[in-house]
Amino acid sequence: MILHTEVYGEGEPIVLLHTGLQTGNTDFVKQREVLQESMKVIVPDLRGHGKSVNNDFGNYFEDAADDLKETLDHLQINQLHLVGCSLGGLVGLRFAKKYPDRLRSLTLSGITSDKPDNWKEMHSQDVQFQRELLENSEFTKPLDQQHDSDWKQFIYMARDEDWYPFDLTSDLDHIRAPILYMVGEGNKAEVATAAKYQRVHPHVHVCVIPFASHLVHEQKPERYTEVLLDFLSEIQVKS
Repeated sequence: MILHTEVYGEGEPIVLLHTGLQTGNTDFVKQREVLQESMKVIVPDLRGHGKSVNNDFGNYFEDAADDLKETLDHLQINQLHLVGCSLGGLVGLRFAKKYPDRLRSLTLSGITSDKPDNWKEMHSQDVQFQRELLENSEFTKPLDQQHDSDWKQFIYMARDEDWYPFDLTSDLDHIRAPILYMVGEGNKAEVATAAKYQRVHPHVHVCVIPFASHLVHEQKPERYTEVLLDFLSEIQVKS
């Protein structure tokens, strides 16, 4: 499917993939404001989010990567920089592995490479927390307004203990483009992921940002954006 997409600015294309239950226009706002001054910033709504109406989450990451490819083909964009956090990072990683020739660079945050030893307990706590959120109208009402699809399907998908694609995140094989992985120091699993990626894949750059956790681009937007710009500048110098 072709995703609902907004485009800002002119220049080299960069795609920003939002986190779960966000949209292209509600996430990466600070980064978009800076990047659009010198780049063409492309912000799609991933399937089932915002105005990209689709309630088929059966093979989500594979389908979402193909959605992105179809959307970029429609926009006649071949080479691009790709940035994603959490859900957007997972979709971006699947796209990068499936269509490596499309990438000029890949920036990831908010993903975990290996299943934690206490995953079952963590997942159970997350499911209970999400059930409580669904009963809170202050939480659900804005999401009803932001999303044209049944956004609850995303939460239902995550109730499956095996929903997280650790087979996807366990390595960065087949990606030839430069990779930047940013992580907040407060998320230990993601810090461990950064160490693993850098140890196994020498073309990966890692930045651990203090006083932040899973959503590092929201919690420390200025620092995140500064590092991203440095990364992109280095690529331009070497190209």
